[in-house]
Amino acid sequence: MYHKPKNTGKQRQNIFSYTSLSLFITVICAATGMYAQEKEDIGTETVNVIKSYKAKLPEAVKIREEPILKDTVLLQKKEIDYNIFSVPVASTFVPEKGKVAVMEKRKREVLYNSYVSLGLGNYSSALLDFYTSQELSEDQSFDVGLNHHSSLAQLNETELDTKFFDTRLEASYRNAGRFYRWGLNAGFHHQIYNWYGLPEEAGFDLPVINSIDERHTYYTASVGGQVEAVEESVFTGGELSYKRFWDAESSGENRLIFKPSFEFSISEEQKISTRIVADYVGGEFRHHYYSGEKVKYGNLLLGVNPNYVFGGDDYTINFGAWIFYGMDIENRDNDVYIYPQIEASYRLADEYATLYGGVKGGLDQNSYHDLAQENLFVAPSLFISPTDRKYDAFVGLKGKLSTVVGYNIKATYKAEKNKALYQANPVISDMPNNEGYMYGNSFGVVYDDVTTFSAFGELHADINRNLTLGVNAEVSGYDTDEQEEAWNLPVYKGSLFGDYRIGEHWSAGANMFFVGKRKDLYIPFNSTPSSPEIVDLDGYVDINLRLGYRFNDQVSLFAKANNIANNRYTRWMNYPVQGFQILGGVTYKFDM
Repeated sequence: MYHKPKNTGKQRQNIFSYTSLSLFITVICAATGMYAQEKEDIGTETVNVIKSYKAKLPEAVKIREEPILKDTVLLQKKEIDYNIFSVPVASTFVPEKGKVAVMEKRKREVLYNSYVSLGLGNYSSALLDFYTSQELSEDQSFDVGLNHHSSLAQLNETELDTKFFDTRLEASYRNAGRFYRWGLNAGFHHQIYNWYGLPEEAGFDLPVINSIDERHTYYTASVGGQVEAVEESVFTGGELSYKRFWDAESSGENRLIFKPSFEFSISEEQKISTRIVADYVGGEFRHHYYSGEKVKYGNLLLGVNPNYVFGGDDYTINFGAWIFYGMDIENRDNDVYIYPQIEASYRLADEYATLYGGVKGGLDQNSYHDLAQENLFVAPSLFISPTDRKYDAFVGLKGKLSTVVGYNIKATYKAEKNKALYQANPVISDMPNNEGYMYGNSFGVVYDDVTTFSAFGELHADINRNLTLGVNAEVSGYDTDEQEEAWNLPVYKGSLFGDYRIGEHWSAGANMFFVGKRKDLYIPFNSTPSSPEIVDLDGYVDINLRLGYRFNDQVSLFAKANNIANNRYTRWMNYPVQGFQILGGVTYKFDM
């Protein structure tokens, strides 16, 4: 940086003397030049300088740093006097040395790849549960599971056999590849149940009851595979499965499902996804319930579901549609179905309130297997047809009431065409060689157009790592087209559950579920079609408890108490359940 030197007074006088002399010589030269323009010869002269020129300069005055302003408009500055008034503050607070919060430490649980559970209880019940997972390599595993539950006891409410037997065996192979995760699975399911629900009003005599063969058996064999893309790819995954379901009454069903999916990313917040489905179900029943003729069915559903998904920090919107081509192969009846697939959610207040809603629809495949698993006492003479779910509109609010309590409330309005409803079969008395399910002790399926309005609410609380509580309830109203009632559909249902871990060894849990009134149709013995009676099925509450004690990482004991109120309610008409049930056993974990 350049700094200008300071000049003293003597220096200033010399500077101005030199300047004056230079100025004088310049003036003389200028005058001489002007005269030379008039005369060409001026001759020579001698100039004698008697004394040097001394210039007089006034004294330099330094400019003030703060100029003096003489303006009446300007405000006068006020003087401010700062004073510090110190007052001592008395305090009894004594800071303590900070301590690190100590979290409750649990003993690290040793993991084993296999376990087996064995249990016995009243009603001559038995329970077996086995599972093992074998690591074949870093990316490959093979799992096997076996589950069995049976009861050989007889209920006093009926003359027919009430025992049941349920065994399931499953195996799966998993491969976690670099680009795709894929797996294969297979299973076999064996079930034995009895059509023991004879209507008391029928008044069957003992010889007729003894002639009834009430036992029926289900078999299910399945194989399948699935694949999932690990890295970002247009093909995101898919599954292929085949299931064979048959019974001891010469009924059989095949079902084949293929579901690939694709996704195209437009940006981080926008994507287009497409799901494709091909769903075939076909089978036959040995004879119709009334006519005795063989019944065949076959339905193929081909569907595509394009979706456009976009959103931001607080919202997500999905615009899409389901387009189905439905084929009734046996009756040669085909049709095209189009359904909306619109969903949206908006976060109102962080994680505490999220508003969501949408309108969806679809063509739902019904099958003998699915209907029989929901109601184990159906007759092997059903009419199988898909359900046209025209629209399912819903709106709800979910989130958290606090850091440990979550909630979800939802209202739904649904319209279904050709909805399957379970209805009790009538007694067939004039057919020779009646089957064991033709005495009013089995159920058929009737189809009707049903609209449903329901309101659902749920609370879930994770108090801490040891205590979890939850409750949910749903109230529904139904409107049917041809049927008098929405058979066997409850007006309200719900559940209450809780799990509690006591120390390192004890654990306890409870759950209670309740189901409201339902209605079914009873056709009296040898009646005419004009005399069916609507039967009201009472609602019921079922309370269950469980208790566990762990000796160590490998051995633990368990006890379960079901239906502790000993309520002999009927889940289906004329089918009372077992009363108070208690079962206890041991679980052992190990490596193999």
